[in-house]
Amino acid sequence: MTRIDARFAALKASGKKAFVAYIMGGDPDLETSLALMKGLPGAGVDVIELGMPFTDPMADGPTIQLAGQRALEGGQTLQKTLDMVAEFRKGDDETPIVMMGYYNPIYSRGVDKFLVDAKAAGVDGLIVVDLPPEEDDELCIPAQKAGMNFIRLATPTTDDRRLPKVLQNTSGFVYYVSITGITGAAAAEAGDVGPEVARIKAATDLPVIVGFGIRSPETAQAIASVADGAVVGSAIVKMVGEGKPVPEILAFVEGLAAGAHAA
Repeated sequence: MTRIDARFAALKASGKKAFVAYIMGGDPDLETSLALMKGLPGAGVDVIELGMPFTDPMADGPTIQLAGQRALEGGQTLQKTLDMVAEFRKGDDETPIVMMGYYNPIYSRGVDKFLVDAKAAGVDGLIVVDLPPEEDDELCIPAQKAGMNFIRLATPTTDDRRLPKVLQNTSGFVYYVSITGITGAAAAEAGDVGPEVARIKAATDLPVIVGFGIRSPETAQAIASVADGAVVGSAIVKMVGEGKPVPEILAFVEGLAAGAHAA
């Protein structure tokens, strides 16, 4: 059982929904990013998604793209992102960490080496948005064999014919993208999301967590009420980009987490 599995089991046992927060590794610099990461569990975050900065983030909107650019310009590398996880683990051995990004940096490092290093650092799962199920032999299967969850995205365009393929080797949780488009583009609507989550849950026992378009405690609560939890990324990253101090960002995160937990 991974930390992700354990966390969702604990949440289910206590009747709570999950709150997942995304930050970009090294944005705007390593020190600030690590301080923010270390503060997330205390702000109520159940699972941390840590972005791996990449030069061509095709699924991301301007907010996350700019975060990746800031991180890369600040000297962030895949190794430094793994180092962040290892440093975080010195003080927190329970909060699940999912590394999220694109296949290119992992491929460049070498899959075998990456998986050994990620596991040693304390990574629990991966979301790699540009590897479809047809490429499971590349990374998904090896990651699962290494003891990590491989989390897949389902979208409004994932129809009933495609869904079984998407769920085939997914573990940890399913990340449902609430809108058709890029990150940070539109507001999520619980009325649209609810039936889609129910459709996915009919096909899997995994928790279904909803992200994209959640910017307020109220929306986090509304979305979490029709799913197993909510993910917020762009709204947090936007504050980082605006140069807000870490305590202010964490206070915002705390409100979002409280919203999701109230569902």
